[in-house]
Amino acid sequence: MIERKHFLEQIKQIHSVNSVCAILGPRQCGKTTLATSYRQSIEEKCYVFDLEDPTDLEKLSTPKLTLETLDGLIVIDEIQRRPEIFPYLRVLIDRYPDRRYLILGSVSRDLIQQSSETLAGRIGYLELTPFQLSECHDLRRLWERGGFPKSYLGKSLEISWAWRKAYIATFLERDILNLGLSLSSQEMRRLWTMLAHYHGNILNYSELGKSLSLSNGTIRRYIYVLEGSFMIRTLRPWFENIKKRQVKSPKVYIRDSGLFQALLNIQENLILHPKVGASWEGFALEEIIRFHDADQEDCYFWATSNQAELDLLIVRGSQRMGFEFKYTDAPKMSRSLHSALEDLKLEKITVITPGDMDFLIHEKVRAVGLKNYVLSSKQASLLI
Repeated sequence: MIERKHFLEQIKQIHSVNSVCAILGPRQCGKTTLATSYRQSIEEKCYVFDLEDPTDLEKLSTPKLTLETLDGLIVIDEIQRRPEIFPYLRVLIDRYPDRRYLILGSVSRDLIQQSSETLAGRIGYLELTPFQLSECHDLRRLWERGGFPKSYLGKSLEISWAWRKAYIATFLERDILNLGLSLSSQEMRRLWTMLAHYHGNILNYSELGKSLSLSNGTIRRYIYVLEGSFMIRTLRPWFENIKKRQVKSPKVYIRDSGLFQALLNIQENLILHPKVGASWEGFALEEIIRFHDADQEDCYFWATSNQAELDLLIVRGSQRMGFEFKYTDAPKMSRSLHSALEDLKLEKITVITPGDMDFLIHEKVRAVGLKNYVLSSKQASLLI
């Protein structure tokens, strides 16, 4: 078992400010386990409702009657199955301000809009991801298997592979229906697989629509669902006030590297596969975003029509952090990096590689291995 103390501390911080802490993340990423660990760490009564259990689902068909008499921490798992609960929670929170709620959901805020609208000022959000490199330290295993606990911790690569294939099938055949969405599982599978081929590239909705014989509106709706259930990430383009023509469409990534490999049937010999560079880019990009606790709205990529580009730009106020992701043991300075430094007015760019390195390739460009970046920076922060 891998302890996730960082996330436990985040729950405590959210509850020190808000009555409700919402833990959101993909199915089977460890939300229920984290909630159990949190319950065990506090000294008060706890009541748990799992909305995948028909009995608990029925109990919360009358949420006000069921919850009003309970005094202590109330945990509601798979909250997206009863979104109508949120208005009742607001009433209970205002009536009993000392009570605390922990709600777990397998979809983003956008897919359960009632929470942000009804509980404004009363709720804090925590996105729980699958395992991160800073938690498990085994880069090769994490990259190949992905971070979902049952995939990463599987006793063999074959067991991990079987779990990932079953996860994809379950998501398509059951989880989408549980979200109340009438989407075709076959169409969604075809799109999801095609997005794996687009991984790290610019989205072309028209091209996807033609290939799948679906309308642009249907493609956009399916992508919205995949993004809202944490399966894919779309990166918006950053626009700088320069004369060069800049790319205006988003890029797409499969968020979990293990699922990316499963969607493309890369069961072994990832290093020899033509998609190894794309796989590394997506894996390292997710790790850097998570390491910096960057919100989706802080993350961009940048590209121009003359092939200058930057894989990831994290913007927070006046601070800009630029990253490139290269599957190479000999990173070099390029015209594209020069353009990014000049056009985006960056103080530095970090080139993230899979190796064990840390050196300057330009006065403003540093090449560093992902493990060195994440673990060394983490250790340095603990010493401050």
